[in-house]
Amino acid sequence: MRRRSFLIRAGAAAVAVGGGLWLKDHVIWRRPTLRFPEGGTSGWSPFVVHDAATPTVRVRIAGREVTALIDSGAQYSVIDRPLVEALGLTTFFDMPMVAYGVGGQPQVGCGVTLDMTVGSLNVGGLRAAILDLGPLAQAAGLGAPLVLGQDILGEAVLELDLKRRRVRLVDPAGYVVSPALRPVPVKRSGTALTAEITVEGAVMRAVIDTGFSSLIALSQGAAETAGLLDGRPETAGASIVLGGVARARVIEAKTVTFGDDLWRGVATPVFASSPLPNYPDALLGVAVFKDRQATLNLARGRLYVSPMMDLTVGQM
Repeated sequence: MRRRSFLIRAGAAAVAVGGGLWLKDHVIWRRPTLRFPEGGTSGWSPFVVHDAATPTVRVRIAGREVTALIDSGAQYSVIDRPLVEALGLTTFFDMPMVAYGVGGQPQVGCGVTLDMTVGSLNVGGLRAAILDLGPLAQAAGLGAPLVLGQDILGEAVLELDLKRRRVRLVDPAGYVVSPALRPVPVKRSGTALTAEITVEGAVMRAVIDTGFSSLIALSQGAAETAGLLDGRPETAGASIVLGGVARARVIEAKTVTFGDDLWRGVATPVFASSPLPNYPDALLGVAVFKDRQATLNLARGRLYVSPMMDLTVGQM
């Protein structure tokens, strides 16, 4: 596993249902309005951050181009507080919220209503949490001061082309899946997509998280269930979390399966378990789709993926 890959995801995890963003359930978030052009897509956008596996795109807000991370694990869209100030945004809403990062430290913030364009797609009335994203928003980290989450992905089909490193949003009305893709069983968990995986034979559910650049990450409880905490070697890593940096453990899982696919010798970040309700046992990141195409339809609870060239990855 590339260490930078985990650093990038850990920052996004601070704003993800799969890895950290927990806003009060009683806060009401109105759906954004998406206006697709003729043809029904935003158009393909190349990944902005060239050395990151996670999908990053250019969006335009208040006449300025901004890098945004498309994160299917993020329950809500989030904007960095300094960017709000720099853009001179004023359409705030005063419903308070509390967000918890992987490191467990909460932030209290408010929200702002955004109008933006993503390629040829116009997005109006997107309600985003205003938080201090720290290294996630900074050039030394991912350089993405905006996170587009499940609130916008629930209104569009997300198409990923990891081989060509590009992404687009498609109008779900009348959307037809490419025959080159195969369906993968998934379930809705709130507004997130989850899939069944096995780690060394232990069955668990993982949040499908495009903001996570590695293959999987596990909670400590899930790692114990899978037998990973049996004294085998592990390495220490630094992970970017909400507003800062926390330490992480990386342990090798002998086998991981997802659908019909099998990986061997998977470097697996292990994050601390949490007493928060619905805290995930596992994250499934974009490395699952490496060199492949994938379609995520959060609104209908569907996932389609192109086949791997070889079902076995790594050495026996």
